[in-house]
Amino acid sequence: MRELTVPPLAAAPLVGGLADVVFDHAASDPDRVALGRKDASGTWGDVTSRQFRDEVLALAKGLLARGVRFGDRVAIMSRTRYEWTLFDFALWTVGAQPVPVYPTSSADQVHWMLHDAGVSACVVEHEDHAMTVGSVVDRLPLLKQLWQLDTGVVDELVRAGARIDDEVVHRHRRAVTPESVATVIYTSGTTGRPKGCVLTHGNFMFESDTLLHRWEPVFRSRPGEEASTLLFLPLAHVFGRMVGVAAVRGRVKLGHQPLLSAGALLPDLAAFRPTFVLAVPYVFEKVFDAARRRAEAEGRAGAFDRAVEVAVRYAEAQEDRDFGLGPGPSAALRVQHQFFEKVVYGKVREALGGRVRHAMSGGSAMDRRMGLFFAGAGVTVYEGYGLTETTSAATANPPERTRYGTVGQPVPGTSVRIAEDGEVWLRGPHVFSGYLNDPAAGEAVLRDGWLATGDLGSLDEDGYLTITGRKKEILVTTSGKSVSPLALEDRVRSHPLVAQCVVVGNNRPYIAALITLDQEAVDHWLAMQGRATLQTAELVRDPALEREIRRAVVAANTLVSHAESIRTFRILAHPFSEEHGLLTPSLKLKRRAIETVYAAEVEALYH
Repeated sequence: MRELTVPPLAAAPLVGGLADVVFDHAASDPDRVALGRKDASGTWGDVTSRQFRDEVLALAKGLLARGVRFGDRVAIMSRTRYEWTLFDFALWTVGAQPVPVYPTSSADQVHWMLHDAGVSACVVEHEDHAMTVGSVVDRLPLLKQLWQLDTGVVDELVRAGARIDDEVVHRHRRAVTPESVATVIYTSGTTGRPKGCVLTHGNFMFESDTLLHRWEPVFRSRPGEEASTLLFLPLAHVFGRMVGVAAVRGRVKLGHQPLLSAGALLPDLAAFRPTFVLAVPYVFEKVFDAARRRAEAEGRAGAFDRAVEVAVRYAEAQEDRDFGLGPGPSAALRVQHQFFEKVVYGKVREALGGRVRHAMSGGSAMDRRMGLFFAGAGVTVYEGYGLTETTSAATANPPERTRYGTVGQPVPGTSVRIAEDGEVWLRGPHVFSGYLNDPAAGEAVLRDGWLATGDLGSLDEDGYLTITGRKKEILVTTSGKSVSPLALEDRVRSHPLVAQCVVVGNNRPYIAALITLDQEAVDHWLAMQGRATLQTAELVRDPALEREIRRAVVAANTLVSHAESIRTFRILAHPFSEEHGLLTPSLKLKRRAIETVYAAEVEALYH
């Protein structure tokens, strides 16, 4: 199949903007709990629709009092927290345009984005962010105001706007249309300087309303249950931003968690108890790995591994039934599945808060086997695919027929085309209008209404999309063999001891790999062998560890021909990090930078 269009569920919005729903919900159901907010003591409290409306209105007045006007751009540099969503909707209420900045951005990155966007004000979370902005402020002539969340700026702005009449705010709000710019989100910059994607209110309304309508069973998994989600994705990324918008529009209780570490995230999942989560594969992998390590430490590794096999086979049988290829799980398999329900699967769900039965995953590819395991354990993960330029998801697996290992079918209203060279093209009301200050770059990817994504993929006979790699990342060996590194890297990375994998081999005689380690997993592995923790220099030369990593490489090589296989690899002493310029803020590999920094190690792989 080369092209597929799925009809829209509803027409694109003709009037209004994103902030209207805050006021509509407060008018129609003022006492409904709209958000959860954690206080200084760590206790979760409820925020009603009326309270949120009042806070948005009061902050919008403060923004007007401090000179923010319709069409102005205001940067937000913060981790995921309640105040980010509050600022988003207050800025949208007055017709301003939030510009998200990753909290880990360097001074040079901050300067580029704030200068390119021409921001007039900037909201930061704490003093370190303020110092980062302050270090480049002399080169930002348009930046007039810097507000810091942790010094009580919300209360300060509310006091500043106390004398402004409500109607002044509403006049601004009523001037916003679906065509109005909602935000400028900068791409992660894997191949150069970040580009500012201009997204409209209509883009976000269409995207979020389509997902809420089509995936309604995901958000409301049980009749009468209050839908809720804990947002721990970065709000500087389009996926997290869309989740926040969809939750507010869809009357889903929304909580925020700023840290992705298991130590911080798992207690909040237990306390907030969301009904569904939206995450990246990394989160599901961490939950699985933690469960596996716990079972091994308790001497139950064998039972856990059997439970995994049963879950995978159970989900595969369900998948076959959904596609008319089989009768579903056999009686014997159902008995085995029931046996492991309490001892394994229930505990995995409990790690996600206990109420989660559905989840959505995006940002990078999820291993098919991982998806099958979670489905067999009672949490169906719907994998999807999209870009900043498509306001998040352009394809996703439908609730009634999930095909694990694919990124699903086009979301309603979207067209997917596979170009002659295998590139994925997308079209729909959620596709952006272009890049800020760079019309040539926009023209390069927008072709007669189609967005050329730069990703390679295929559509199967049922219209399910599989992403196979990036055009710019294809490696060509000296023998002329073209190799897409994505599948190899994902399979190597699925080994519990592996943190990251970068496949190299462009203009080289064969394919090789640089591999980094998951230190927590390695420490556990050594402890289970009764061995002391090793220093890094000893670890990367440890014969037993090398044999273990070689198993991951051999498993990955089963996916490809001999000419495309990884012939040799090098274990590195330190993981690739954003701090050293080797990862983007969304944790994507900066391949050129990695090959430059590790040029000597790459060269040694070929001698």
